[in-house]
Amino acid sequence: MNRKKVKEKLQQNSYRLTNQRAAILEVMFDNKGKHLSAEEVLYYAKRKLPNIGIATVYRTLEKLAGMEILYKTMFEEGKYRYEISDDKEHQHHHIICLSCGRIAEIEEDLLCNLEEQLENRGFEVLDHELKFYGYCPECKKKV
Repeated sequence: MNRKKVKEKLQQNSYRLTNQRAAILEVMFDNKGKHLSAEEVLYYAKRKLPNIGIATVYRTLEKLAGMEILYKTMFEEGKYRYEISDDKEHQHHHIICLSCGRIAEIEEDLLCNLEEQLENRGFEVLDHELKFYGYCPECKKKV
């Protein structure tokens, strides 16, 4: 999602862009393609606005995820991570390295056939999420 589309979504939702919210969005754009926790967002946002608090970060991330500006995924230990939404109907999939924690994206939609079968059985599939766990190429060399 680009900045223009984000601005449109904010306006559609009557969401005022304060300095703190703008700093959080800037962090997300600066780290596009990365999956940041609220604590990581806070760390980077404090470089822009030293007095920003974790509660503001949590509230803003949740609100932006609710507007589908950010995509929210739960990874390790029940911790959510956020990334800029890519505007696709279905989200991409992830592979998580069990050694270093690196998260890589899998862009191919591997579940289209399964979704079609489920819909043929009368289900309405709205979305799906798939995570693989393994070792990245660098960590695999060490194992």
